[in-house]
Amino acid sequence: MQADPTIDGDDAGAARPLLPEGWQAPVGYANGIAVDAGRIVFVAGQVGWNAEQRFESEALAPQFEQALRNVIAVLAEAGAGPQHVCRITAYCCDKPAYLAARRELGAIWRRHMGSHYPAMSMIFVADLLDSPGKIELEATAVLPRVQR
Repeated sequence: MQADPTIDGDDAGAARPLLPEGWQAPVGYANGIAVDAGRIVFVAGQVGWNAEQRFESEALAPQFEQALRNVIAVLAEAGAGPQHVCRITAYCCDKPAYLAARRELGAIWRRHMGSHYPAMSMIFVADLLDSPGKIELEATAVLPRVQR
């Protein structure tokens, strides 16, 4: 397993990306994340609607940005932030739109998550429950163990 130079090994509780020896580094995600468990936060699927549960756009990129904001807002309720996310699963029902928007989605990601890339899966589905939703994000975060 190769060390990630962006993670300080002395930071107890820090998420550490896992990269098996000889593997090429993934782009935009981690193959796996290791973290000493503290408090685990599970965020249900968040779609791209606002606090009033209204979609402000039918386009994928604005919905992705709002869904990511929604994930971050739920994390904040638990005292967590983007840096605590260890896993995100994305469900998208418009693969051509996703592929066309990848550069824009990457910029949105960096604006809200910085250079933190957790273990991620992208799953293309036929449809989402909430219309006209195009993407839904669910997340798992781990807060560091509190030393007492």
